[in-house]
Amino acid sequence: MKAIYFLVALLALTSSVASAYDPSPLQDFCVAINDTKNGVFVNGKFCKDPNLVKAEDFFLHVNPGNTKNPLGSKVITVTVNELVGLNTLGISLARIDFAPKGLNPPHIHPRGTEILIVIEGTILVGFVSSNQENNRLFTKVLNKGDVFVFPIGLIHFQLNVGYGNAIAISGLSSQNPGLTIIANNVFGANPPISPDVLTKAFQVDKSVIDKLEKQLWYNNN
Repeated sequence: MKAIYFLVALLALTSSVASAYDPSPLQDFCVAINDTKNGVFVNGKFCKDPNLVKAEDFFLHVNPGNTKNPLGSKVITVTVNELVGLNTLGISLARIDFAPKGLNPPHIHPRGTEILIVIEGTILVGFVSSNQENNRLFTKVLNKGDVFVFPIGLIHFQLNVGYGNAIAISGLSSQNPGLTIIANNVFGANPPISPDVLTKAFQVDKSVIDKLEKQLWYNNN
């Protein structure tokens, strides 16, 4: 009987792990479609009739981002929402443009690991490990051609520390990796998180929390 319980527990564990990431494609391609009448529900998006798929379904042009904003950065994402041909393929991309001293603020991707390459400029990157790993900070200054990996679900950031503009390209291991910008989510929640929660969590005076919650938190995505 113990062996049966162990087998059931093992199967449950492997099943939860297997479904934690984008499933592998079940066909050559599965282009997303908004018309649910003529599609099959797969991977969160309906699939277009393969006979109607065109080259344009796999193509998208990405322009430089406008960095004239409070953060001095702009992220242009290419997920399944922007490029329908990514449906079921388990990957996506982002272009990040930085003005001098521009910041892509601390954030997480709950469903994807990120790998970044610097195309132009000098960028300080970093991520923080989980509580289990003692909240260790891993940082590196990257130059043109350098590559850095941000593990799935961990807080990370990028800061342009050069004197000119900077550009980076990121690949992510999900067609829809998700985004949680820490400051925006904590202090810009709708409706607001109770100040009683935040004052105790951050161990600061309520006036500090009130000021932060009243601030307009910019989203650079």
